[in-house]
Amino acid sequence: MTFERVCALSDVPEDGSLRVELPDVDVAVVNFDGTIYAIEDVCSHAEVALTDGEVEEFDGAPTIECALHGSCFDLRTGAPTNLPATEPVPVYPVRVEGDDVLVDVDAPLAAATN
Repeated sequence: MTFERVCALSDVPEDGSLRVELPDVDVAVVNFDGTIYAIEDVCSHAEVALTDGEVEEFDGAPTIECALHGSCFDLRTGAPTNLPATEPVPVYPVRVEGDDVLVDVDAPLAAATN
C-alpha cells in the first residue's frame, strides 16, 4: 500500500467533507462522527462533486449525498443507498497519523463497476 498525505485532519470539518485534488483522482475526505473516510469525489450518476453535498446518516450508514439528485453513497463501501445512482463510487484506505490524513488511492477498498 502506498499511503500519501492528502490533508491535515484539522482541515476536515466535523460531519463534513474536504475536496482534495490529486494527480489521478479527486478525493472527498470525510469526517463522520469522528471517523475519517476517503471516497472518490464524483457521483456515479451525474458526475457532480460529492463534496457539494451533505454528510449524514442514512439507514444507519455513514453517507455523503449528491447535491444534484439526492443519491447517497455509503462511505464504507461506496455503494449507493438510494436512486437515482445505481453504481458504486470507489472508496480508499485511510490512516490518520497525528494531524496528517493519509490515503492510498492505488488500492481502492471498493471500486465502481461502470
